[in-house]
Amino acid sequence: MTACLEARGLTVGYGSLTVARDLHLRVEPGKVVLILGPNGVGKTTTLLTLAGALPALAGETSFLGAPTRARLHRRARQGLAFVPDERGAITRLTVDENLRLGLGDRDRAYELFPELRTLRGRRAGLLSGGEQKMLALALALSGDPAVLLADELSMGLAPQIVTRLLDVIRRRADGGLAVLLVEQHALQALAIADHVVVMAQGGIQMSGPVAEIRDDLERILEAGYMAKRDER
Repeated sequence: MTACLEARGLTVGYGSLTVARDLHLRVEPGKVVLILGPNGVGKTTTLLTLAGALPALAGETSFLGAPTRARLHRRARQGLAFVPDERGAITRLTVDENLRLGLGDRDRAYELFPELRTLRGRRAGLLSGGEQKMLALALALSGDPAVLLADELSMGLAPQIVTRLLDVIRRRADGGLAVLLVEQHALQALAIADHVVVMAQGGIQMSGPVAEIRDDLERILEAGYMAKRDER
């Protein structure tokens, strides 16, 4: 099966500063790939590079079967959606105004997250953290993308909100969406992932199907590659 997003020998960083090197990643349609690792290992930098927000220092990225060096806005037009670890919406605009300005279908966004209908007239900056993440994910998915990149969806959120977000992602993946998630607190994300990549010490230390990673979960925890609990 052709990968929707693939990195081969990717080195990421900022200018002359290398953060992680020789990364090999592959995300196929209908699959959720989860990147685990402690803070500072390069998870977010990798995601930003794959999204086109940062240039790669070395290696090659392919998007929808073709090598690309396009910037984020061009990849977005071609079918890539990116949910950063920040809010992901214009805080001074209302929920409805954000959805009107987005690339996707507003009604589809409300179908994904009916909770947002009752908040449609509220400014995004006044939403709770969980509501802001729902809005950011609704904006990303309402355009029916081929690939979703999402960074630290669980950060600062209650477990039940995280479950709600991840359930929507899993359902969309079951419909053919290719998903790459970056997480530090990963126990809930493991429940919806198909493949896991563990980053540490400037590169990929472990990669494989979730069933195999689960067998080694205690070793991963003891090595400090991910948080033991979803503590807030």
